[in-house]
Amino acid sequence: MKQLTSYNRAAGYLNKLFDLLNQHYFENALSRPTITIQSTPKAYGHFSMRPDTWVSAVGCSHEINIGAGTLSRPIEDICATLLHEMIHLYCYENQIKDTSRGNTYHNRRFKAAAEAHGLIVDLHPKYGWTITAPSDDLLNFILENGLTDILITRNEFRGISVAGTGTHSPAGTVIVPPRTSGSRKYLCPCCGNSVRATKEVHIACLDCKEPMIEA
Repeated sequence: MKQLTSYNRAAGYLNKLFDLLNQHYFENALSRPTITIQSTPKAYGHFSMRPDTWVSAVGCSHEINIGAGTLSRPIEDICATLLHEMIHLYCYENQIKDTSRGNTYHNRRFKAAAEAHGLIVDLHPKYGWTITAPSDDLLNFILENGLTDILITRNEFRGISVAGTGTHSPAGTVIVPPRTSGSRKYLCPCCGNSVRATKEVHIACLDCKEPMIEA
């Protein structure tokens, strides 16, 4: 298999992953969404509840998005994110109310559905049962299908960029364009809050309790 070093290959691969996961965990019962790769500063991905998010001459579809700045995470994390959003699609199609508070808080119904379909779920103090990780079954599924990492990402956040060789950058490194201004912009990697400073500073987001990173 050719290395996944182009946007088009990555997009096609995400559709392949959806098909494999749909077959393995849902017996191909899920309708096909439009899978996109867009920037999502506040999350690794999202699911659009509107069935007509995408409209074409032959019909409509939901959207599942994978964050463009997170593509080069290990394949098990990409699969967990994609499967997380597929759980939302599953709940939607089966009339399961899995979120509240403006569809941001993941309730115990989401937790139950996710744990029944290949995920390990932990509690986030603000967003509920939304912290997901691959189960042993999902990890075995990845190995059995020979799934590989995506070696391209949008340069947005520290630690998940791709070096020029096509391998992952070491943690804590980032490709930064030449500075054209004396000011610096810092972002929270969790919620996307931003601040500007005229010099290098060490600053944290009090909402998320996470260090902010230089954009």
